[in-house]
Amino acid sequence: MRIGVIGTGRLGTIHANTLSRHRDVGSLILTDTDPKRAQELALRLGETAAPGVDEIFKWGVDAVVITTATSAHAELIGRAARSGLPVFCEKPIALDLPGTLHAIGEVETAGTILQMGFQRRFDAGYVGAREAVRSGRLGRLHTVRALSSDQEPPPVEWLPLSGGLYRDTLIHDFDVLRWVTGHEVVDVYAAGSDAGPVMFREAGDVDTAAVLLTLDDGTLATATATRLNGAGYDVRMELAGELDQIVVGLDDRTPIASTEPSGPPAADKPWSGFLERFGPAYEAELNAFVEVVRGERANPCDGREALQALRIAEACERSRRERRPVALAEIPGGASAAAV
Repeated sequence: MRIGVIGTGRLGTIHANTLSRHRDVGSLILTDTDPKRAQELALRLGETAAPGVDEIFKWGVDAVVITTATSAHAELIGRAARSGLPVFCEKPIALDLPGTLHAIGEVETAGTILQMGFQRRFDAGYVGAREAVRSGRLGRLHTVRALSSDQEPPPVEWLPLSGGLYRDTLIHDFDVLRWVTGHEVVDVYAAGSDAGPVMFREAGDVDTAAVLLTLDDGTLATATATRLNGAGYDVRMELAGELDQIVVGLDDRTPIASTEPSGPPAADKPWSGFLERFGPAYEAELNAFVEVVRGERANPCDGREALQALRIAEACERSRRERRPVALAEIPGGASAAAV
């Protein structure tokens, strides 16, 4: 199998490394808007660098991995679909609903594969939480608490391109909430704060956000996120039911300290970022993509799944701006049963 990797930044490099070691991947063609970066990675991996995207399609590949800037995702997904090629694409498809729906339409018209990169679905902790919920171990689920905290803010020049805290960061929590529980979000009430560094306010974004979400079975969920968690990178999910409760992401590297005399000590080496925290999950999702392309498993996260997470993020942004609860029925795109 020959795979084209478009974009050789941080995630592109990780994915290329994973694929170059895969027994079912014979070769890679790498390209980037910075040709030198693609050439250097290709040299390290013993693969081929292409001068541009056109060559990826002209030289012949069996599948495409897209890890470019978000603004290029939808166009590249469409081009691959028209070429009959399976695609793995980092989230999101696009930062708006029209672009997302158009790209999904191209894939569905072509009858090709689009697997989206929501890596938490491949994290052992979240997989265990899903199994606990679906098996009935927790009893009736009544409360979910999710949080995503970055240790340091992103570069100021990147903020206007990110889509904001709901679309960039919390979208992962929205996706995995649906995936773990098997239920849809029916309404949200969101708030955000830009009281931190002025760059967030100047970009029309917030540095900290909180959301109350109601699921279609009555479960209540909260999701919080911040760009300013100096203690370290912290991603967790607590799930409480009538019989038991569990937590994802609580280990000896979780950047939190207990004030109780008998509580666990603070982490000696807290997680520093998402690449470190979710390294095994990133590898697992690319291995899954190869299996999907080979017809050995079903698509674990298609475009319609990514659409539902974006719809929740859009509802949150509207709720924050208008200072009111927003029903998901107000947001175009319908609902998916694939998370169930």
